[in-house]
Amino acid sequence: MVVDGIRSWVRSSPGTHIWLLIIGITSLVVASASEGLEAFLLHRNSSNIHELNKHPLESLLISGFWIETPSSFALYAVLFELFHANVERWIGTLRWLCVVAVAHVAATLISQEILLHAIESHSAPRSMKHVVDIGVSYGLAGAVGVLTYRVPRPWRWLYLMGAVAFFAVPMLTGGTFTDIGHAIALGLGLACWSLTRGRPPWRWDAGRARRAALEAAGAARQVAGAARQAPRGARGTALSRRDAPGRPRSRPPRSRR
Repeated sequence: MVVDGIRSWVRSSPGTHIWLLIIGITSLVVASASEGLEAFLLHRNSSNIHELNKHPLESLLISGFWIETPSSFALYAVLFELFHANVERWIGTLRWLCVVAVAHVAATLISQEILLHAIESHSAPRSMKHVVDIGVSYGLAGAVGVLTYRVPRPWRWLYLMGAVAFFAVPMLTGGTFTDIGHAIALGLGLACWSLTRGRPPWRWDAGRARRAALEAAGAARQVAGAARQAPRGARGTALSRRDAPGRPRSRPPRSRR
């Protein structure tokens, strides 16, 4: 039953999980590469000023399939499930892809243009033209933005304030061009509200949530009572997962994007 639920979730958001699979493969490549090969791969697949001048379309596309730190893949997997998968399942794969593409491409181009002006005005070193600029965070910020319209009122305003604060504070406190790109991507996601027309927000059933909480509390009390009554010689814990009532079986820089 759990497997069927996972399969259904993956099928409902195929684009998210194909993207995540590709990122997992490229992360394994980076993790297993030598230091020299790693530096080459990260720079060659960047959407920095140098690569945008040489291979504009290629660098814009490929940079979205790599992350600089393979150890952060697990974190990105969680974020993809929380934001990308929910957006794709809500508005459909094509509309989700449109939001992600607009956020990734536009935020990259605008932030690199800002960086170029900083270099030409001697506010940033010329070496920044070759900075590693890869990652999935611009598309992720766009998904965070458009997901605002799925959150029901009044929680929508709390969600929006949290998202704005998360991306705006770094930019306003001496942030880099990447922080500017994140803020732009969030704004572009919010600007895609028209793609959410006809899509209902989440429904919050307070009564159902309260009943679920009461049932969980009752199950916890049963487990605690059984544990107190168990003989002292019981091994490890008083109850195994199989015996516990009500408990189902389960089984972070060069450019931080």
